[in-house]
Amino acid sequence: MAQNCLGEEPFDATIDGVSIGGLDFTKFALRNLRAATTPRTLRHENHKTDHLFMSMVLTGTVRSDQNDRSSTDTAGDFAIRDTNTPWTIEHNGYSEVLAIAIPRERLEGVLGPARIFAGLTVGGELPVTTLTRSFLSNLLREGDRLPAHVAERMVGVGIDLVVASLAERMAQEVPRPVHGSVVVQRAKAYIEANLHDQTLDPPHLAAATGVSLRRLQELFHERGQHISDWIWHRRLSVAANRMADPGYLHMPLGTLAYACGFASQAHFSRRFKERYGLSPRDYRHRALSEAVAC
Repeated sequence: MAQNCLGEEPFDATIDGVSIGGLDFTKFALRNLRAATTPRTLRHENHKTDHLFMSMVLTGTVRSDQNDRSSTDTAGDFAIRDTNTPWTIEHNGYSEVLAIAIPRERLEGVLGPARIFAGLTVGGELPVTTLTRSFLSNLLREGDRLPAHVAERMVGVGIDLVVASLAERMAQEVPRPVHGSVVVQRAKAYIEANLHDQTLDPPHLAAATGVSLRRLQELFHERGQHISDWIWHRRLSVAANRMADPGYLHMPLGTLAYACGFASQAHFSRRFKERYGLSPRDYRHRALSEAVAC
């Protein structure tokens, strides 16, 4: 990465970092700095990463360029930076930024390739962005007081809020070639937020996404997926993650099943065994035993 001072004013910087629930939070206080990576520096440095970086402006302004997008972010705004592709950031004057390293697959698994959203400013005035900023700020402040398993769960909530904010912003200005991808991404984000709702089905999802059921089915089929199968896939995956989480040990299997959108424990047990080859009870016992052994 190339760095240089902007103008004749002095440059200074401070960096503070902390890890919460496996997620790295880094606060930068910078003055008069320009940082950039180019195709040449990427080739020579070979610093590929499997993380994307959420950059939230706390004070001041930050100008950035990535993926043919240029923006000036102000306090409350955030953007995703992909350090595997060329980018430029300028801190002209004093600014403070909170950077959070998010596993790439957590964002791309729902929103699609990073090139679709990296460098896109998510405005701080959006209601969901306000919630995201408040939640992450509180998590940063209180994170060191949380038990490890609770911190990991709260980090998951924070990432879901980031996804929801990005999906809302992406829906505002959609280039036609990627419109279908954004519709599917919005649908998947809605599924994640409403897995507990037993009435969630393809017609319900189409109405919530603002497209016809036929169109939504076509978009999923183009990606080799079926709407109902995806809903059940996510319900089972979330249930499996919770059964492997010591923080949910107090929750009876029936309650956990209902919270993931299953109508009955019998229905949950049948589908779960078809997917994982074990009953929910045996799966929980094995997963928690392995966690203790580690």
